[in-house]
Amino acid sequence: MRYPDLIAPVHRALVEAGIPDGAATWLAMLTGIVIVFTVMALLSKVLARLLFLTLKRMSARTESSFDDHLLRYRLHRYVARVVPLMASYNLVPIVFQGMAGWIPIVERLFHVFFIVLFVRIARAVLRAARDNSRDRAAFRDKPLDSYVQVITLIMYLVAGVLIFSQLTGQSALTFLTAMGAASAVLLLVFKDTIMGFVASIQISANDMVRVDDWIEMPKYGADGDVTEINLTTVKVRNWDNTITTVPTYALIVDSFKNWRGMTESGGRRIKRSILVKISSIRHLLPEELDHLRQVRLLRTYIDERVAEIARHNTEHHVDERLPINGRRLTNVGLYRKYIEMYISAHPGIHKGMSLMVRQLAPNEHGLPLEIYCFANNTGWTEYEGTMADIFDHLLAVNTFFHIEVFESPAADDVRMAMRSIAERKG
Repeated sequence: MRYPDLIAPVHRALVEAGIPDGAATWLAMLTGIVIVFTVMALLSKVLARLLFLTLKRMSARTESSFDDHLLRYRLHRYVARVVPLMASYNLVPIVFQGMAGWIPIVERLFHVFFIVLFVRIARAVLRAARDNSRDRAAFRDKPLDSYVQVITLIMYLVAGVLIFSQLTGQSALTFLTAMGAASAVLLLVFKDTIMGFVASIQISANDMVRVDDWIEMPKYGADGDVTEINLTTVKVRNWDNTITTVPTYALIVDSFKNWRGMTESGGRRIKRSILVKISSIRHLLPEELDHLRQVRLLRTYIDERVAEIARHNTEHHVDERLPINGRRLTNVGLYRKYIEMYISAHPGIHKGMSLMVRQLAPNEHGLPLEIYCFANNTGWTEYEGTMADIFDHLLAVNTFFHIEVFESPAADDVRMAMRSIAERKG
C-alpha cells in the first residue's frame, strides 16, 4: 500500500477545507499515526487477553507453579505487545512517506522500544523462575535474589549500551570507551553494588550463608534468621521480630557466627553450672551411704566405690579413726556422679556427643559444677524445655546429698538472720 492510497483522502479533504498544503501533510501524517496506534492498541489488548486465558488454562492443568508466577508478573501483557510493535515498525515507511527524513529517527525509537520490551519480558521470566525455584527444597535456602539481581543488572547494562548506540548512532565500542574514561566516577557511584556483587559470588560459592540460617553479627546488632539475601543487603529477622539490614560485603570482611552447623548436627549445647556452697561439702557417713544406695542410678556405683576405697585403705594401713586419713566418698563427688548418670539416661540428651560434669575453679559464689552436654532437639522451645527439665530435677534433689546451692540472700533471709541475732542477745 502506498502513502497516497493510505491517507490521500484525508490530505485532500484538509486542503479543500482551506488548510495549507504543508499543514495538511502534517495533519494527514498525524492522522495516520493515530489510526495505527489505535489499531495496534486494540490488537495488543486482544492478544493479551488470549494469552492470559491460555496461561490460565495451562496453570489449571499443570502442577507446576511456574505458569502462575508468569501470570503474576504479567508476562502475557509484555508478549502481547511484540506483534503490534513489529507491525507498527513495518508501517513506519508508509506513514512517514511524505516526510522521509523522519523515518530513520522513528525507526531508532522503535529499536529502543524493542530493547526495553525484551528486557521486561526477560525480567518477568527471571522473576517467575526465581519464585518457582523457591518452592523446591533444593533451592529454598539459596540466595536466588542475588542471582536474579546480577543477571538483571547485566541485562540493564547491555540494554543501556544498545539504547545509547541507537539514539546517538554511535557504535557500542564508542560508548564503552567513554565509560572507561569515567570508570573512577562509576566505581565510586556503584561501589556498594560492585562490592555486593563480588560478595554474593563468594557467599554462594563458599556456601557461607543461606536463607533461614541463624546468624549473629554483634557489630550490626543482628541476631536471628536470614530472610533475604540480595545484591547489596542481607535482611535478618531478629528474635524480637525487628529487622536488621546488613551490607552483603560485611559478611565477607567481618566475622559472624552461623548456627547452621548446630542445626545440621542435630545437637544443641547445654553449658550451665550449679553453684555448690563450699561449707556444705563433707564426707558421707556410712548410714548416709546406705540411704543413698536406694537411688537406682547410684546403687552399683556406690558398692563398687566403697569396695575400692576399703581395699585401698586396707592396703595402705590407713588409720580410719580420723576422717582426714585415707580415701572417703564425699557428698559433692557423689552428687557430681549422680548428675552425670542422670543426664546420660535422659531421653532429651544426644548420646553421640560430648557429655561431662566437671568442677570449675571455686570462687566467691561457691564451687561451680558445670554440666556440659548436647540436647538432641535443636528447636528453641524444645531445647529450653529439656534444659529446664534437667535443672528442675537437679536443684530439687541436692538436699538429698546434704548439699546447699549458693544464692544471694533475699530480704527474708536478712530478716531471719537479724531475728536470730536478736534472740541470742535476748
